[in-house]
Amino acid sequence: MIQLAEFVKERRKEVNLTQQEFAERAGVALTVIRKIEQGKTNLNMEKVNLVLKMFGHELAPVNNKESAK
Repeated sequence: MIQLAEFVKERRKEVNLTQQEFAERAGVALTVIRKIEQGKTNLNMEKVNLVLKMFGHELAPVNNKESAK
């Protein structure tokens, strides 16, 4: 989650947006941005993907069998 937190925070700052401004543009609550940037682990994947979509990225579930290869 730390990598996600750093990625979102760095990209948000690159485009000169406050957390509030970024939340509004991403279509999520301010608390979602704060939780992501704080590295919280109990996040709604749908909300995280709304945020990541702003940067052309998306999270997807990983099949444990595939990751073991």
